[in-house]
Amino acid sequence: MDWMNKVGSILQQYTNTNPSQTTSSQAASDVNQHFDSVSQAVPQNVVAQGLSEAFSSNQTAPFGQMVGGLFSRSNPEQKSGLLSRLISALGPGASSLLAGKGLSGLVGSSGEVNPQAAARVTPDTVTELAAHAQKQNPSIVDSISGFYAQHPTLVKTLGAAALAIAMSKMSQRAA
Repeated sequence: MDWMNKVGSILQQYTNTNPSQTTSSQAASDVNQHFDSVSQAVPQNVVAQGLSEAFSSNQTAPFGQMVGGLFSRSNPEQKSGLLSRLISALGPGASSLLAGKGLSGLVGSSGEVNPQAAARVTPDTVTELAAHAQKQNPSIVDSISGFYAQHPTLVKTLGAAALAIAMSKMSQRAA
């Protein structure tokens, strides 16, 4: 765990963190800087575990809402990747959900959503799809966490509370 030598002292600050203590602008700035440092040093699976904890926490917005927010800030390729994961998690029921949203042609013959098609989807639709996918297949939280662990700059838009929860989980992994 060479990464522990690099960021152990930062993570130690989050061992028993309370997200409500990260509400001041200085604390939020510190969390953002700390997350930058940590996400560059730790393995992606550790970041993913932290994100999964933040997505599942009752101290953050609901999973669907957080994913919808990330989607709105994602580039076309990220949107495509996210939608492909959500649709896969929904299984056969995805077709009727998408048709109800006027998106029946969203999935290409490859089974993936192309970036141009993803541009037609609204963040509200993604919020709804993510919430439905979570109810139907709770492992989607881990899948989406793994996906966004590859995009730490985007993750910072979740806010200081979510980042503090993620850092707390990562600190447990480091202990």
